Amino acid sequence: MADDDATTPWLIVGLGNPGGEYAGNRHNIGFMVADLLAERIGGRFKAHKARAQVVEGRIGPPGPANRRVVLAKPMSFMNLSGGPVTALRDFYKVPVDRIVAVHDELDIDYATLRLKLGGGDNGHNGLKSMTKSLGPDYHRVRCGIGRPPGRMQVADFVLKDFSSSERKELDWFVDRSADAVECLVLEGLERAQSAYNA
Repeated sequence: MADDDATTPWLIVGLGNPGGEYAGNRHNIGFMVADLLAERIGGRFKAHKARAQVVEGRIGPPGPANRRVVLAKPMSFMNLSGGPVTALRDFYKVPVDRIVAVHDELDIDYATLRLKLGGGDNGHNGLKSMTKSLGPDYHRVRCGIGRPPGRMQVADFVLKDFSSSERKELDWFVDRSADAVECLVLEGLERAQSAYNA
């Protein structure tokens, strides 16, 4: 099993929409976390035939304790994320319980994290598409963005950039989310939940 642990990669999927006009949107926090993880492992995203950008590398200390990871940003738009993720799963031969979706979550307060395995999609189009393709049994790192103010529509809220007050905490929040992904991969879900679930 230990040998399998070392060779079978984890597929860490940051959910978002491709294109500069979406880069700072609340819906794109998954991309932001994936970008930071790529920076940490010293990798650059490259186009993959699965309609995604990917970085391959290892996280964790040098030696047997580290883990092989594939970081991915689907380039298909959020509501079609399942196609690229399934193609990457097949290409890298990743079991579903080693897939991690990093995504924005309306039902959690801003800058709050929750990690879990499986569950519903809670109306999130990226998760809906992934679950349709893979089933529900993948890990989620849920990055809280809070609810829209007043009567603002959810779709408008998630496709807006973070507010100036939110941006003051955004770097810290993305950094903490990346830490939580690393903890999940290296130490397991229970340890990551007790460290990062608020």
